Parts: sequence; structure tokens; C-alpha cells
Amino acid sequence: MIWRRKNKKKKENWITEAERLAIIEKSSKQVSRGVFFATVIIITSFLPVFMLTGQEGKYFHPVAFTKTFIMIVDAILVITLAPVLISFFMKGKFRPDKANPVNHFLERIYEPIIRWVMQWRKTTLAVNILALLISIPLLKSLGTEFIPPLDEQSILFMPVTLPDISNAEAKRILQVQDKIIKSVPEVDNVLGKAGRASTATDNSPISMIETIILLKPHKQWREGITKADIIKELDAKLQIPGVVNGWTQPIINRINMLSTGIRTDVGIKVYGQNLDTIASVSERVKSALEGTTGVTDLYVEPITGGKYLSIDVRRADLGRYGLNVDDVNQTVETALGGSPIGQTVEGRQRFSINVRLAQDYRNSVEQIKRIPLQSTGFGEVPLSAVADIRFEDGPPMISSENALLRGAVLFNVRGRDLGSTVEEAIEKLNKQKGILPEGYFIEWSGQYENLIRGQQTLMWIAPIVLIIIFFSLYFAFHSVREAFLSLITVPFALIGGAYIIYFWGVNLSVAVAVGFIALFGIAVETGIVMVIYLNDAMQQLIKLKGNSSETITRADLKAYVIHGAAKRLRPKIMTVCVSLFGLVPVLWSTGVGADVMKPIVLPMIGGVFTSAVHILLVTPLIFLMSKEYELRKYGKLEVYDVQH
Repeated sequence: MIWRRKNKKKKENWITEAERLAIIEKSSKQVSRGVFFATVIIITSFLPVFMLTGQEGKYFHPVAFTKTFIMIVDAILVITLAPVLISFFMKGKFRPDKANPVNHFLERIYEPIIRWVMQWRKTTLAVNILALLISIPLLKSLGTEFIPPLDEQSILFMPVTLPDISNAEAKRILQVQDKIIKSVPEVDNVLGKAGRASTATDNSPISMIETIILLKPHKQWREGITKADIIKELDAKLQIPGVVNGWTQPIINRINMLSTGIRTDVGIKVYGQNLDTIASVSERVKSALEGTTGVTDLYVEPITGGKYLSIDVRRADLGRYGLNVDDVNQTVETALGGSPIGQTVEGRQRFSINVRLAQDYRNSVEQIKRIPLQSTGFGEVPLSAVADIRFEDGPPMISSENALLRGAVLFNVRGRDLGSTVEEAIEKLNKQKGILPEGYFIEWSGQYENLIRGQQTLMWIAPIVLIIIFFSLYFAFHSVREAFLSLITVPFALIGGAYIIYFWGVNLSVAVAVGFIALFGIAVETGIVMVIYLNDAMQQLIKLKGNSSETITRADLKAYVIHGAAKRLRPKIMTVCVSLFGLVPVLWSTGVGADVMKPIVLPMIGGVFTSAVHILLVTPLIFLMSKEYELRKYGKLEVYDVQH
């Protein structure tokens, strides 16, 4: 009987169902508007990623689409489904925040710190500003690259030899190289080709060799060896006189060739009107770049050195023997190139049958001179009797762009970032005098061309991101001051991002920039949650003491700001931890794609951490200072009710 009375008393003192739903509704209105706008800010701050074009657009548009669609659904669920689920599952009697051991532990640590911050205001602000200023030279000291190289689990070896190399010699070099490459323990398979494939899209000469090297799984490699070590070892073993080595990867090589026409990381295109002059300018450019740190596989795209068989007909001698030019052309075409005489059918396949002189009768100028011509009046006449036959030098391949002849100096970058390597190379070329004659000019291409385009795009994307975030905050709070208070977390989020990518040794790239863009939205989200609770504390203060400088003291303001910052500590910590717990596992990821994902995630991890510290410590301080200013100037507080 006694137990039943106690239980009945408890039920009477507890809230009714209508009161419970009213509290859930009030709490949802208090938080959901801020969370909704925070989600909208994350979405809108990431929209400028869609402005990326070219190769970087292909990389990051899928990420932007995925994140945008997820966050749009999230923004809708925050204001629709979340309150309904809370009403279903949050039933019964709940413990107060003080009874939660985690919350109690966090408050015991946080309250003394926030009180110290409130007491030492100038010191706190100075430390934050100093940390922000230090991050600027750190960022400037970092190297730059277009996009972090994706490990394709394979290597493309692209050596170039002399343009007049014979088929037999190219075949011999190819076989020797394949044998040497296969001797390295980490190599699984090797496939090399010389010359062009049977397609109009491949214009490779016989002097260009392409060898695809497939590597074994990483766990089968020698201990402590990396892919860079394998390339270094292969390069040392494959030093063959007359062969210039080049190392890249199959996929990125095709992308570079399709997008820029350059098959290495960087190319210097030389434009002009004369091939011989372009060749000499290219050699001078190559000489100027030799010895530059980071420049490897440096060579000039062959412009001269090709061999052409020249047959000049002497028309006077043709008339003497009763022959004409067509007789000579037809004979030469049949003897050297081959003439079709029929077709053979094998199943569903057809092959043409060509006839030409055997190799022994056309493998030298002397043999070609003896090719017989049939004359009606004089019988057989040797080709040398009516034509001059000789080999002449000429361009192995003529390249042109924009109606101008083009040469190229090509090199890869290893052991150094792309941006600083090219900047040093440009500086060296600028110091050289007399490299470019009048009417000739150079153009930097390859990955550097993409890097410059990406930097120019990001230069105007960054301000757009900040403007979008600011206006979204203004629409959330209807106050410029409150919007600025939340936006100020963005530069302080930059601190952690700058520090972590500096100590991790990551170069600045489009991937890092995308990471910072995503970070800004996340940092502002946590800032909005803090401002909501601080405004709620001010409303409680006004409700208790009225909104006047005569009734509210500085001590009251300080106490309620600390209350608003500390008493709702758990949701703020949860907001930060959710972001960190979702991002940190990427740091330990391996396999294809990890090289590109880590530069995106690193600034987000470091930035979320430092922005959380700033929001928990500095945002309440700045909020307190702004409220003291309002009370002193206007005699009352401007409080923004965060409601629907």
C-alpha cells in the first residue's frame, strides 16, 4: 500500500503528455531554426565547388553533388522528422544535466577555463590573433600543386631515343629494358611497345617507347620501400646511352596528353615560324633549366634529326629514255611501299595482299639505285640513271598550335612541389638573355597550366563562399552583429587547417582548397549553436531582471554568458565530435583514392578542432564584450529570439 502511494505521488508530480509535447515543440523551435540554417550554410558554402572547371571539376563535382543532396535531405528532416522522432522516443523522466557524469566532468573542466578567459580578455584575444597571424606565413611557405597525384598501382615508363632509330634497334632496346624492369622484385608484369598503334589517335614515332609496369600488391614489397624508391631504382638501372627516361602513370599521362598535349608533368611550348630556330631555342631553354631542383627527365621534343629518302627525278634523262614521272612514281611505290594485288578471305576477315621488293633489295641507298625501270626503247634502266637518290635530314614530326609551329621542352617534377619548381624555372629563364629571338615566344603547359587555372578560379570562389555564408547567417539571425559573431569563426578555423597541413607535409592544391571550403561551413554550424544558447541565456536574464542598464550589471552579464556557454556544453561538444569522428578514420585509410582524400580531410580535422576551441572560449568572450557595449551605449540589450 505504501509503495502504491509513493508511485502515485510520483505520477502526480511528473509532467502531463500535453506538457511534454509543448516542451518538445518549444525546444525544437529554439534549436531547429539555427540547425536548419547551419545546414543551409553548409550546402551553400559548398556550391562554389560547382564553379570548378576542367580536370579539377571532374574530380570534385561528384563530391559536391553527393554532399549537397545529403545535406538538402538533412535540412528537411531537421525541421520535419526530428521533432516527431523525439516525441516518440523521449518519454519518461530524464535526469538533469548535472546528473550526467560526462556532462558534469566536462563542465568541471570548462567552467574554470571560461572564467579565466573572461578575466584575461586581452591575453585571450592576443593569443588567438597571434596564432592566426602565424598561420599566414605557414601557408605561404607550403608548396603548391594542382591535385595530389593519385596512386594508380602501376607505372608508365616513357623513354625517348634518337628520331632516326631503326626498327631493329628499337626492338632490341625495348627487350633489354623489359628484362631489366622485370628483375626488380616489386614488378609483377611488364608490357612495352615502340611506335604508334594502328589508330589515327596515336601519333607516336618509333623513337617513343611506352612500357606499362604493373606492380605486385604492397604487402609483397620489400620492407620500407616506396613507389618513389622503385622508380628511382628502375631509373638508375635503365641508364642507356642515347635514351632519355621518363616516368609517369598510365591514366594521368593520357589525361595530360588529351587536355594539354604534353605527356609530362610540365612542358614549355616554344612557338615560332621556323623549325630550326625553334629547335635552337628549345635547346637553350633546356640548358637554362638544367640543375633546377625537382626537375627530372628533362629533354627536348625532337624537331630535327629525322631521315627522309629523297628521290629527285631528272626530267631531261627521263625524256632521253622515253619515260615519264608516273613511271618512276609507280615503280618506287611498288618496290618500296608495296602495291596491292588482291585479297585473301579467312572466315569473316579480309586481308589485302601487297607485293614489294624483298628487304635485301631495298635496305640501302645503293640497292635502291639499282631498282630497274622498264623502258620501251632501252629495256631495263636503273633508277639512278633518271633520279638522284639520297637521305636528307628533316623534322621527325611537325607539331602546330594556333596556326604556329610548335616545339616543346618537357620535364617531370619529383622530390619537390610543382609550383615552386616551375617558379624557380621561370626565374632562371627570365634571367637568361637572348633565349627568344623576335617573333618567338614560350608558353608553360602541362599540370602547371591546370594549377594556374585552378588558382585563378579559387581566387574569386573564396570571397563568394564568405559572402554566401554571411548572408545566410544574416537571414538566420536578422542581425549583422550576430552574423559577424558567427562568421568570425571562419578565419580561426583556418588556424588548425594551416597548422595540420604544414606539419603533415601536404602541398596546397585544389583538394586542400575544397577541404577548406567544406571546413568553413562546418565551423559556422558550431558557431550558430553557441550563439543560439548565448541568446537564450540573455533572454533568461531579461526575463529575470528586465532589459535595462539600471537593473543588469556587468557581473550579471558575465554570469549568464558563462551559464549559456557552460550549461549547454554537451550539444556543442557533440556537434564537434560528430565531425571529427567521421573524418579522422580517413587519415588511416589506404588504397586507391586515399592520396586525394587526405588533403581534403586534413584541413577539416585541424580546422574543426581549433574552431571548436575558439567557439567555446573566444565566442562567449566576444559576445560578452558586445553585450557590455550595447548596455553601455543603448542602456539595454539587443536580444534576437531564435524562433520560427
